[in-house]
Amino acid sequence: MPRDVPLHLWVVLARAFDAVERHSRASITRFGLGTTEFGVLEVLYHKGELPVCEVQRRILVESSSTTYVVDKLVKRGLVRRRPDETDRRSVRLDLTPAGRRLIQRIFPPHAQAMRRAVAALPPREQAQAIRLLRELGLGAARRLKEEI
Repeated sequence: MPRDVPLHLWVVLARAFDAVERHSRASITRFGLGTTEFGVLEVLYHKGELPVCEVQRRILVESSSTTYVVDKLVKRGLVRRRPDETDRRSVRLDLTPAGRRLIQRIFPPHAQAMRRAVAALPPREQAQAIRLLRELGLGAARRLKEEI
């Protein structure tokens, strides 16, 4: 029976993501954080203060999960909330000094763990994979919009 290439691609992609994601989770849990907590800290570290909805969009989690995680990070003194001065309905998030110190300490070893996780491909093939996967993701998103 001939192989259904699109379905096979989906299976291979899912398995590859799972394998790389396991490296990420192992790296993050070493620091006593969940993946969503780390995601919030990381996006604020790299992008600076952002509205909650933008943090949520960038880390790809549901609104209720973001609220719960942000509450935990605020309670731990790693993130602060403040009202948006231009939009009273919006809340902005930023790292506290303690949050900045933590992510500055833990991001470099996490980045190294992720480099090791994808090292099965040489750099040129990693760049090719980025281009192909970006194209795949954008195309899938466009098709979904067309179907709705």
